Amino acid sequence: MSPRAALAACKISPKSSIYTLCKPCLTRTFSASRTLADAEDDELRPATNLDKRPPGPSAQRQAMFNWLEGPGSAFRYPLPGSTNYLSAYNQAGQLVRAAQSGNVSVKQENSEGTVDTDDARALEAAATTPSIPPERREDLRPFPNNKAFYSESILSEDLRLEIWRRVQVEGQSIRQTSAEFQVEMRRVAAVVRLVEIERRMKAEGKSLAIPYARAIHSMVPTTNLDPISRQPDSAHESINDLEQHPLTFPQLFYPTSESRAFNRTDAGRVFSGAPRLPDHDDYAPVEPWQDDTPELIGKRGHEKYVLKPADSRIPHPHLIAAEKDRFMGETPAQQVRKYNQRLQEDAEKRKKLQAKREAAEEGTKTRIEAGRWQFVVTDVQTSRQGTGINGRGTGSPGHRYGVPSEERKRGRVKIPTKVDV
Repeated sequence: MSPRAALAACKISPKSSIYTLCKPCLTRTFSASRTLADAEDDELRPATNLDKRPPGPSAQRQAMFNWLEGPGSAFRYPLPGSTNYLSAYNQAGQLVRAAQSGNVSVKQENSEGTVDTDDARALEAAATTPSIPPERREDLRPFPNNKAFYSESILSEDLRLEIWRRVQVEGQSIRQTSAEFQVEMRRVAAVVRLVEIERRMKAEGKSLAIPYARAIHSMVPTTNLDPISRQPDSAHESINDLEQHPLTFPQLFYPTSESRAFNRTDAGRVFSGAPRLPDHDDYAPVEPWQDDTPELIGKRGHEKYVLKPADSRIPHPHLIAAEKDRFMGETPAQQVRKYNQRLQEDAEKRKKLQAKREAAEEGTKTRIEAGRWQFVVTDVQTSRQGTGINGRGTGSPGHRYGVPSEERKRGRVKIPTKVDV
């Protein structure tokens, strides 16, 4: 029997499907080379100016360099002692207020034989540079497109040191210094603290950023000190402004009689939810600068203060009395004398209250001398007024002991659902 012929080895490939193809097989590759039809279209298309344009900077970049070499060259060497904002110059790079006043800078050529030194250049600049008028309100806009923003003035270095000297050396009150220099009381207190920190840093041998401060003072408007009168050359800011009180945020409609006057005291009581005052107590003989007695309303544990009128809450209520004295026709000397007397009486009253508060605080302490050490024991008492009805008050120690925080409790509504007025 003849041997069986061997079958030829063959490989049967399965049918192609999405499950048998690999990822490169599923990805089509397109050629980025230009076809013959595209090349023929380019040959038939007429040539334009864009094809012949040489490579170079864009139009915006060229416009920027043109401005820097033209009108923008005025900002390369800024004016000393003046702001240099875009709103103060015209399209040609000329200072508007100098052009309107007729001041034109003329540069004289040096004669032969003149030594070109730093002193000579400084003298020549002082001789040829005309007097520039002070900045106008329109020149203090650093952003030309924002017409509502104006750069505010800052205190000069001499004025800062003078404020510190009046408070720390002469012993004037912050209120009196604020009224005299037309600087807000919070700014006066901040100036005194900063100058004290600077003096302490100098005593410790630490360096200060003097060049940076000089550069900032040369770029922004400043309120300078008159060396003769030792007073600011202009009012720095308003010192009797009030921020909007949270009680006045909601809009209320309160019906009142037309035959009865509705003044600021009534408005404050309405916003606070306080009852109406009787008619004979509406115009009490207490002056605004003397009305410093707080009034509380509400249930125990939920007390709140009654909103006082603006005449009693302004930082300088004594200026109202000074304006009344001027309206009554008194001489300036009498006005100054009465104003200083009121400030002195107010300062003495505040000192007595401070001493009384310190004495009451010292009465709750027991000091035990133990050789080199002194132990101070303070008597405390946890009361409902200190802890509050919900136990979260801050007037007593341990006000959070045993009271879990409700901030991370589940299902708590943390957004306001009503407005209490």
